[in-house]
Amino acid sequence: MRDTKEQMAVMENPYVEQIEKFAASLQKLSGIFLSLEGTKETFAPEEVEQMLDQVHRKVCASCEEYEICMKERQTEMRQFIYELLLTIENYGADLNIEMKRKLEKRCCASEQLLEELLEAFGSAKQELLWNNRIVQNRQGCAKQMNLFTEVVRQAAKEIGASIFRDEHLEKKLRNRFRKSGIRLLQSLFFVTENGRYEIHVTIKAMKHQCITTKEVARIVSSCTGKHLILQVDERPILPEEYCTVVCMESASFYSLRGVAKIGKGCDKISGDNFLMMELPGGKEGAAISDGMGSGEKAFRESARVVELLEELLEAGYPHKMALQLMNTAFVAGREEICFSTIDMSIFDMYSGVCEFVKVGASTTFVKCGREVERITSTSLPLGVVQNLEFDTVTRQLESGDVVVMVTDGVMDALPVGEQELVLETIIKGTEIQNPTEMAEHILEQVLNFTGEKPLDDMTVLVIGIWNA
Repeated sequence: MRDTKEQMAVMENPYVEQIEKFAASLQKLSGIFLSLEGTKETFAPEEVEQMLDQVHRKVCASCEEYEICMKERQTEMRQFIYELLLTIENYGADLNIEMKRKLEKRCCASEQLLEELLEAFGSAKQELLWNNRIVQNRQGCAKQMNLFTEVVRQAAKEIGASIFRDEHLEKKLRNRFRKSGIRLLQSLFFVTENGRYEIHVTIKAMKHQCITTKEVARIVSSCTGKHLILQVDERPILPEEYCTVVCMESASFYSLRGVAKIGKGCDKISGDNFLMMELPGGKEGAAISDGMGSGEKAFRESARVVELLEELLEAGYPHKMALQLMNTAFVAGREEICFSTIDMSIFDMYSGVCEFVKVGASTTFVKCGREVERITSTSLPLGVVQNLEFDTVTRQLESGDVVVMVTDGVMDALPVGEQELVLETIIKGTEIQNPTEMAEHILEQVLNFTGEKPLDDMTVLVIGIWNA
């Protein structure tokens, strides 16, 4: 019988763990919804002041008795208007007789004052109702997310009850591991939807044995007849306590990435943020988010977008679903208008296929040998409309091909009407292959057109792929 430590070392199904990550991320989105401002029953003091200022500008400022009302009786008049607002809230346009008499007695432009006050109050009331409706929808959505989280977790439990094992291969691995001074506790075998192998082994080194995890991958490759490599960030040496080592079929390509950026007016803070990360299924992703405007506010907005996108992608959400979830959260969950673009490239390192996803983003350039192709977009930024539609384009890349992604600050610095042509010429004309050096070269060439400090944030992201 296995001891307690061995029982605890038995690995959970990794795909069940992935579903748990889905559920946790969904719960976090729900938490974001619920943490935002709730419904309001009354107007805030600053909202009342806005109504009074509107009436003051339209009625009082041009009145003959302005000096008397606003200087000699200012406190008295403002208190009276506050009373008038309360009466309007209770009676609407049909004021009670007592309040009408007070109004006529105190104001020589009583009809105009009442008309403007009713208009200001009506607009503010409508905005209050609209904001409350958004809050209610947001809270309802959060509740639905929590319910869906429970459904997902229940599904994970059901999936976890069925773990596929290859007894013949496991026996073969056990014998080979034993001969090499390795004890096998458990193995799990997976074949991805694309037919690629992924094998998880829970193993430990026998006493006084120094065994590298690369040797583990070599043994697994020999037993399966396939070239398997360790997953990224795998430990180098096998410990004398059980751990899980993941071996996967090696990719056909590898990538190198580089970035160059500068803030508006050479400011250290840029409203552009970028993301470069490895994704499940042998894919890699690169993304740029450009927040509306520039400076610290734009930086916070784009950083928020990039961080949430990264979390959803790491959890295993398909990138299109991740964008839809984010858009829903930002449309329903914000009190102020603030948009962000997303430009994303998803590379399949096994096939070389790249999918370009654009949400209000600038043109992307794909350099294949001496030729440069433009990938354009007409979609709106993130957070503008509820039903977000974004542009997607797929291209087959070959070894040595390069993808260049830029923010609108780069394009806007170039001559009007010729931005794409000029940038294409710059990219086509360079012989630089190192992505970092290429990004710096492109940004330098673009800055030559400004003749002064940058008028907007600029970011250039370059990704190249080569045969492994």
